[in-house]
Amino acid sequence: MIDLRSDTVTTPTEEMRRAMAEAEVGDDVYGEDPTVNRLQERSAEILGKEAGLFVPTGTMGNQVAVKLHTQPGQEVVVEERGHIYNYEMATMAALSGCLARPVRGERGLLSWGRIEAALAPPVYYRARTGLIALENTHNMAGGTVMTAQETKVITDQAHKRSIPVHLDGARIFNAAVALNTRVSELAGDCDSVMFCFSKGLSAPIGSMLVGKKEFIQEAWRVRKMMGGGMRQVGVLAAAALIALERMPCRLHEDHENAKRLARALAQLPAFQVDPATVETNILIADLSGWTSSQFLPRLKERGVLAGSTGPAQVRFVTHKDVSAADIDKAVEIIVDVCKGQGVF
Repeated sequence: MIDLRSDTVTTPTEEMRRAMAEAEVGDDVYGEDPTVNRLQERSAEILGKEAGLFVPTGTMGNQVAVKLHTQPGQEVVVEERGHIYNYEMATMAALSGCLARPVRGERGLLSWGRIEAALAPPVYYRARTGLIALENTHNMAGGTVMTAQETKVITDQAHKRSIPVHLDGARIFNAAVALNTRVSELAGDCDSVMFCFSKGLSAPIGSMLVGKKEFIQEAWRVRKMMGGGMRQVGVLAAAALIALERMPCRLHEDHENAKRLARALAQLPAFQVDPATVETNILIADLSGWTSSQFLPRLKERGVLAGSTGPAQVRFVTHKDVSAADIDKAVEIIVDVCKGQGVF
């Protein structure tokens, strides 16, 4: 099966498995797991922040940040297709008492002009803006990237207004590779950043929240409140350390494979896709002449998995477990499926 649903389906490498088996562990709730501590320190160093906190999921990392940056009854400005708004079970409302203020971005990316227009005016009958949440890369916009300068404009203006900025950087390493820059440059002056180990970096579990020391000390408490305090979790942190040090250098292969797929699909009448818009490892294509509910089951029957992002829209995500040869095979299958449907 060629699985292009998400990079979350990646499996750990043999080196990761060995590291997990041999990991030095302790009780992380007491702060005594040496492998977790090394991971947190190294993550903070790479991201250019003071400290880090290992969390089970990206959603938890994002929501710990929301909880700490805001007060109940405040608004969080977020791009309208953002993960933190659409795919985290309304947690910012349920646990932090915050209202999302969705804003349409260009290619999923927010500009300061659009953010400023959405900020709450200083009147008594509007909830105050408590946080601006960015996403890089932007998942549902097709893996688009935000440059360090674009982020800096937003953080500079937000901080002038005493508004914190959180970055959902689940795939920030993909963005850094696409822009040929360091992740610390993309993290910039964001007050907090979350990134995932279990997507393109291919670790089995885990995400990291980084920020100032005082922020992370409080995040430790909120993680526990949300059920994220784990014990001998060094067995997971060991794999994440390998992911952090070894896997970013190969992400360009995933980007090349996504572009390879985009170029092939652009030749088919059944798809509307511009290869020039594919910046990282996510490809979102519009269907012509049929629906995703018609297309995806037929594709699965032939051994290819993809995802739906709308009634006539599909998503393909490349990763380390899909080779260029797999992409070529998937294209052959897609062509056959299109012919069978009469939309070739």
